[in-house]
Amino acid sequence: MNASSRPHIVIIHRWRAGYVDYAAVLDHSINCVSYITTEVGRARVPTAAASVAVVAATDDAPAVRQAMAELAHLHGKPRRIVALKEDDLLLAAQLRAEWGCPGVTSGQALRFLDKALMAGMVARAGLPVPAFAAVDSAEEVREFAAEHGWPIIVKPRIGSSSDGVVRLHGPADVESVDLVTRPMLAQVFIPHPIYHVDGLYVDGRLQVFRASRYVNSCLAFRNGDFLGSVEEDDPAIVGAIEVATNGFLAAFGTDPLVFHLELFVESNPAGGGAPECTFLEVGARVGGSEVPILWREVHGYDLMAASVSLQLGEAPEEPTAPGGDIGGWLLIPAPAQRPCRIVEITPMSGRVPGLYAESLLRPGDVLPLADAYYEHVGGRFRFRGTTTQGVEKAIQSVAADFRVSAEPVWEAA
Repeated sequence: MNASSRPHIVIIHRWRAGYVDYAAVLDHSINCVSYITTEVGRARVPTAAASVAVVAATDDAPAVRQAMAELAHLHGKPRRIVALKEDDLLLAAQLRAEWGCPGVTSGQALRFLDKALMAGMVARAGLPVPAFAAVDSAEEVREFAAEHGWPIIVKPRIGSSSDGVVRLHGPADVESVDLVTRPMLAQVFIPHPIYHVDGLYVDGRLQVFRASRYVNSCLAFRNGDFLGSVEEDDPAIVGAIEVATNGFLAAFGTDPLVFHLELFVESNPAGGGAPECTFLEVGARVGGSEVPILWREVHGYDLMAASVSLQLGEAPEEPTAPGGDIGGWLLIPAPAQRPCRIVEITPMSGRVPGLYAESLLRPGDVLPLADAYYEHVGGRFRFRGTTTQGVEKAIQSVAADFRVSAEPVWEAA
């Protein structure tokens, strides 16, 4: 069987880390699978790929469109287009429309990318969401804060990894915000802990999920602090999150869905009662950082494989109950402006109970200036244990003791 007689599937890919094993998920012998990837991500493309087109960035629309046309010329019109990284989802949806491929449309993708649209859908469903408004001028930001009070959060309506997100404490801070380059959203600041929920939503219910609390915040990580996550074992909090998550996902009318949802949880609301959950945002994708790897290793389910199956129009593997262990992860920020060369690093394996895996560069390796922000960091660590408290203690211990240093790598102009 030659390539032209096999279904042509195009995958848009940018990761170097093993977040997904395409060869295990998709049979490359009965399908003609081609890839559009970056130089950094090329090493993760299976050797059985029919073709590989390398672009500078997978969200460079003209370059990706040209690569798609070249692959279609070689192997025929694509039957399916697959993209797993948040920043590639909208372009993939546009390409599906341009090539007549089934799958998620631009309108459907935007529900889970445009933070103003998603907050509006939750609000219209009568569910708790922080007060918000689209803003495009300093005056509109100040008017929003005058109505709702300081501090407030201002962030891009479309963006990932807290890029461009700022917390404003008063009117003088507004002038530092870029309100011209891209559409922005103002939102009331909520002081409660942020949780993320990851899983699979099918037939109007959570088929499998895990709720995790961030240790520090994504915004703090963007500003140079560590970022951790630990799965929650308090049944009252997990129960409240399950009810809230089912409600939030139902508001989007997308089913089935692999999702990554973030919410605020007030565990001890005034007056007592059950924990209260407030919507933050949601993605129609697998969570970033160590989430997909942790799920495979600790809970025995491949969320990335489920996402690929859905994009191929197939039913994902039915999950069993997640493993009983509590999982967690930790990211240490890049030690210098990327690209940088690692000078010294201290492996932590065997030093902290509960730490079962680490992903580290070696002295002399270069940390690239690549788009996968949570992948190319100073250190990535995964944990497992029997309690939330024990895993969080291990996370804090590694965050305190790990050391990494680097020197800048000056790129030729």
